[in-house]
Amino acid sequence: MLDSTDLRLLNALQRNAQATAQDLGDALNLSPSQAGRRRQKLESEGYITSYTAQLNPALLGLTVQAFVQVSMVGHFPDLVDSFHTLVKYQPEVVSVWTMTGEADYLLRVWCSDLAALNTLVHSVFLPHKAVARVQTRIVMDQIKQDAPLPV
Repeated sequence: MLDSTDLRLLNALQRNAQATAQDLGDALNLSPSQAGRRRQKLESEGYITSYTAQLNPALLGLTVQAFVQVSMVGHFPDLVDSFHTLVKYQPEVVSVWTMTGEADYLLRVWCSDLAALNTLVHSVFLPHKAVARVQTRIVMDQIKQDAPLPV
């Protein structure tokens, strides 16, 4: 069971994964050793799964973000596994969700430009034997950046 201090610690780490035990202790009115032990406990229990850095896509030459809806030809295990492997190892694909409704999958992709997105859709996704249909939605602007979980 998480208590309010654990939740505050998780919130603090979502805002700054590099926070030291001293930083966390100061923010939570705990000693650094108490904050460090709580952090280790949350890691070992699986509440914290990793630490990452948010990068600036534009500075890395990634100027096109898109959501790609994929409809499958069928849901046969070999086709599904093959598609999962394809998207798992495609570096432009940063997130994949299974969906209810018209599309089976929603992919979030980052590409260097429209030509790269076009190549991804027409040379990678559409030729795949599991893919029946692809619809692409190009992001014009991201109003709210990816936010921490509401804990």
